[in-house]
Amino acid sequence: MSGATHNSENDLAVFPGTFDPVTLGHMDIIRRGATIFSHVVVAVGCNPEKIEWFSPEERVELIRKLARELPNVSVRSYDGLTMDFVRLVGAKVILRGIRDTVDLRTELQAANTNLLVGDVETVFLMTSDQHALTSSTLIKQIVEMGGYDHARLARLVPREVIEQLEQHFGSGAKATLPAVHQGKGGQT
Repeated sequence: MSGATHNSENDLAVFPGTFDPVTLGHMDIIRRGATIFSHVVVAVGCNPEKIEWFSPEERVELIRKLARELPNVSVRSYDGLTMDFVRLVGAKVILRGIRDTVDLRTELQAANTNLLVGDVETVFLMTSDQHALTSSTLIKQIVEMGGYDHARLARLVPREVIEQLEQHFGSGAKATLPAVHQGKGGQT
């Protein structure tokens, strides 16, 4: 973006998600977004359709550790509608990663709603090839089915996530979904 004029409101992007747990794919989008926008706010939200493994505070703390080398990235949690949070922080852009056509269909619907109702634009970044099939849901399924192996998980999540999983579930044990930390807000 050499030679581009920076408008602070339009040069601030919000990257929302549950990040439960944060994956290498999420971190790739954060790093790439930080090279495009002057500031990226990683917005840790809740999805009422998902059962959370980690509290919003734990997820914020973990992403802050992982993004500590990126001075133009901050991490905050929020409740409620993403478009309201975007306006609250003074941004006009939502940053989203797209893995496949299923993501694209879902994200286009949310993007159009955010534009029509909230006057918030959405910028899509294609996920890097090595992360195209990774999702937090997939990580949960692997761990739940006994696939808790450092070498396997290290291909999908940062080392700090593996350590956090060990603290919550113990090493080598199958995880069961906790009934605590139910989500309360929507992503649109």
